[in-house]
Amino acid sequence: MNTYLKSYLLQNSQILNNDVLKVDTFLTQQLDLTFLQKVAEEIYQHFKDKKITKILTVETSGIAPAVLVGLLFNVPVVIAKKNKRVTASEQQYTAEIFSFTHQKTYTIEIGANLLTEDDYVLFIDDFLANGQAALGMIEIANQANCQIAGIGIVIEKTFQKGHKLLEERGIDLFSAIPIEHLSAAGIQFKGDC
Repeated sequence: MNTYLKSYLLQNSQILNNDVLKVDTFLTQQLDLTFLQKVAEEIYQHFKDKKITKILTVETSGIAPAVLVGLLFNVPVVIAKKNKRVTASEQQYTAEIFSFTHQKTYTIEIGANLLTEDDYVLFIDDFLANGQAALGMIEIANQANCQIAGIGIVIEKTFQKGHKLLEERGIDLFSAIPIEHLSAAGIQFKGDC
């Protein structure tokens, strides 16, 4: 794991409880672009040999890292919307996802004209915990008959079920900052002794 990212997270995040890490000062409300650029570079290095044609993400906190990864691959970024829009095209690919952060179920949608069966997509998100957003994006990719080339995550809580759910599906999963344990004592990163 990148030592800069590890050190940055230790200095700038706040543990709220054994499941919740507050990262609003650099990822979810305010963006630290240097931090996000380093994350994007790590994700790009992992997937650079794959034939990525589009980056997928879910609004809102996944957009910034997805855009930076999209710039490195020089491909479009497609954003799944959580709210029905009057400007939406008639045909939409949709999936239901449960947000751990908001404790709410959303219907996400992507216009059917934005994905084709020739696309190799890389899903980018800010967090992986229970894996619901990733599973929703896999469902949408399946509806579009495109290929999921992989999933890139900024911060993963490996102790929650999302990792296992994606691993069972044979998805190439890369997390820039994998966390094995959160507690009042601090953050334990995957691979630390």
